[in-house]
Amino acid sequence: MKIIRNITITTIIGIIVYYFTLPAINLNNFGFWMFLLFIIMVYNITSAMFGIKNATKKIFNSKHIEIKPNTKSGIIMWLSVPTIFVVIILINLICSPMFNAKSYHNRIKVDESRDFLEDIEEVDFNRLPLIDKESSKVLGDRVMGQMSELVSQFSVSEQYKQINYNDSIVRVTPLEYASTYKWFSNRKEGVKGYIIVDSVTGETKLQKLEKGMKYVESAHFNENLYRKLRFSYPTVNFGNISFEIDNEGNPYWIVPTIKYTAVGLKAKVTGAIILDPITGESEKYDLKDVPSWVDNVHDAELLIEQLDDWGTYKGGFLNSMFGQKNVVNTTDGYNYLVMNDDVYLYTGITSVVSDESNLGFVLTNMRTGETKYYVVPGAEEYSAMSSAEGQVQDMKYKSTFPLLINLNGKPTYVVSLKDSSGLVKMYAFIDVKDYQKVVATDSSKGINAAAQNYLNNASFEIKEDELTTKTITINMITPVNINGNTYYYIESTENKKYRASILLNDTLPFIKSGDTINISYKRENTVTEIDKIN
Repeated sequence: MKIIRNITITTIIGIIVYYFTLPAINLNNFGFWMFLLFIIMVYNITSAMFGIKNATKKIFNSKHIEIKPNTKSGIIMWLSVPTIFVVIILINLICSPMFNAKSYHNRIKVDESRDFLEDIEEVDFNRLPLIDKESSKVLGDRVMGQMSELVSQFSVSEQYKQINYNDSIVRVTPLEYASTYKWFSNRKEGVKGYIIVDSVTGETKLQKLEKGMKYVESAHFNENLYRKLRFSYPTVNFGNISFEIDNEGNPYWIVPTIKYTAVGLKAKVTGAIILDPITGESEKYDLKDVPSWVDNVHDAELLIEQLDDWGTYKGGFLNSMFGQKNVVNTTDGYNYLVMNDDVYLYTGITSVVSDESNLGFVLTNMRTGETKYYVVPGAEEYSAMSSAEGQVQDMKYKSTFPLLINLNGKPTYVVSLKDSSGLVKMYAFIDVKDYQKVVATDSSKGINAAAQNYLNNASFEIKEDELTTKTITINMITPVNINGNTYYYIESTENKKYRASILLNDTLPFIKSGDTINISYKRENTVTEIDKIN
């Protein structure tokens, strides 16, 4: 009877605690072991408390006090707590980089054979997300403040996830209940909508829903998003949840599913759960089967962690600690690019012994995890940001984290310069190889004008010994306007293809078929970028 009583009390307390903590019932989940240890402690304390109560009764009802040692089962229960801690520590130590450096290096597959100019197309400013998360928050709060019927009942979530929505680059974030009381008064109709911010133009709108979202992060009891997920998938480890919309504008929660090594080590995304916040219906997908409209399956912070392990443990654990030969890490920041209907994480790669220059950069597909490394030596991003801020130091504008673009066939950083209220006031372009070459332009003139201003004013020194010079005879020459910049596509009589910017030589418009010109270029590609016309 005593054991049944103790188990009953422990079970009741365990159910209450589980309802609010919601750990995955999974041996690789650290939260599960903490919950298990808590249950053991509750059982031990319950047994001890009733033991003290019974002993006290005997003291008052008997002249003789007999103290009995703990039973064998009781001793085992008390020893189980430190034993579990020790076992977890030992298992995690065995599975740590100290003994498994190669597996940590291989956490993420990185294609190191890519070429920047071949893979990264000439920048299309109509698809460049210049408005970052902080500026999106300012714009979102401004729109929300204009909705008097909603602002008293709902607040704006901090999500603002970057997505590709019907070929437009936007950030989306849901509304949330403003307080527990507001949840009670509005839960029948649910959350009324979400905010969408165009990352290129800054256009912002509140999208109202016919049926409100019932399962959100700020809801309570069984309508809470995390509780809904945990009760539906009790054994699954969840990653950071993202809010997205499909191509029809329907809202969904995207929940990465995670697999750990040992207890909480070496997290790996295995797929995603897509949950409808209106109906509560959900479906679990393997990573390869996640629908193409989904953009955020891999969390940015987890990708950075995996990339750091890839760069740190190339030469083994001891090399990462002492010699540090070829050891690289990501820079302290990242941004997003959108290409081919997918969102990519962008961050620089720098040597651990250098903090002012980059060796290259990586692009990682946020849905599939596919990662490519590009060797583009140049200034580290924060050096470029400081250089841009230095151009407008009297205005005290702050720079966003740079985007690396292909501008006129050259790797170039572009940043937005924002005032104290978070609004974009200027655009700055910085030469990746020489961050002292920077040109800032008023944002009211537009990004295309800012790019042209940079090309007109930045002086690019070309090292003659790096160029190949040859004479070609023109078979065909065609002018093409790309994002406001004029380029001439040339086909020689040898059937070789070239491209030259109008900025190289103002006689280009007068060159015709049959003419002979001397050109210089760094490398020959399918379409060779001409660096100099003599």
